[in-house]
Amino acid sequence: MHIADILKRDSVTASFEFFPPRNDAGWDSLFHVIADFERLQPSFVSVTYGAAGSTRARTHELVVRLKTQTKLDPIPHLTCANHTCGDIENILTQYAQCGVSNILALRGDAPQAGQTASDFPHAIDLVRFIRKFNERGIHPDPRGFGIGVAGFPEGHPDTPNTLLQMDHLRAKVDAGADYICSQLFFDNAAFFDWQERCQLAGIQIPVMAGIMPVTSIAGLKRMADLAGGTKFPAKLLRAVQRCGDDAASVERVGIHWATEQCMALLDKGVRGIHLYTLNKSDATRAIFQNLGVKTAADLR
Repeated sequence: MHIADILKRDSVTASFEFFPPRNDAGWDSLFHVIADFERLQPSFVSVTYGAAGSTRARTHELVVRLKTQTKLDPIPHLTCANHTCGDIENILTQYAQCGVSNILALRGDAPQAGQTASDFPHAIDLVRFIRKFNERGIHPDPRGFGIGVAGFPEGHPDTPNTLLQMDHLRAKVDAGADYICSQLFFDNAAFFDWQERCQLAGIQIPVMAGIMPVTSIAGLKRMADLAGGTKFPAKLLRAVQRCGDDAASVERVGIHWATEQCMALLDKGVRGIHLYTLNKSDATRAIFQNLGVKTAADLR
């Protein structure tokens, strides 16, 4: 379903993010719990793309399996790094033929030494290319692909100037983005302030809040590295530290924190909540239960 139709149907979207498993055991593990995610009836699910397109084939395989074997509506990530115009043309053509309706266009990691130079230095270049692809009428939907882009409530690690960050985001919107999905954050105040700055910059497309529950100490540390400077509120860290080596307690704290975040976001009229699942359903199901809903449809 095109993102415009999803947004028209759902006053609040609830969506999940998966990553392509690296081996057979990972595929089995994900599809063992996929029915749990289906029962939650998300508005859509997104599928990540590895650094420099390293999971290109696995991303495509997972998107196709979700599209053909489940009731979930997949939105593949697509990154700039290590891709030529021909690469992106082929990928978009394949997705159009499979009936995929939307793309999340990201810059991704900067190319490393020895990698092929990309024809897409920035995400805005990818957004423009997808828009031109849409205009050629290759996609069975006359509107072509719906396009999502990323936003960074706590700032982009490569652009310390917050005014320039907002200029870049506004440029992606003007280039044709249909919605924004935020990077994960743990302080709602930072998200609300960023959301207000988006409005001041004239950005009027829907913004979805990215939430990742802390489920382990190791996971918290990985988030600190991968997210490029995510801030962990002292209150959250204090609660985690009180758990000591009790892994189950850490997970309960993380789920409680994420639930409180979601409740406050919903109270403030957030347009959508995007849960980073790490391919595990337990925390996601617990958050829904804590919110007092059985499915995403109850939030709509």
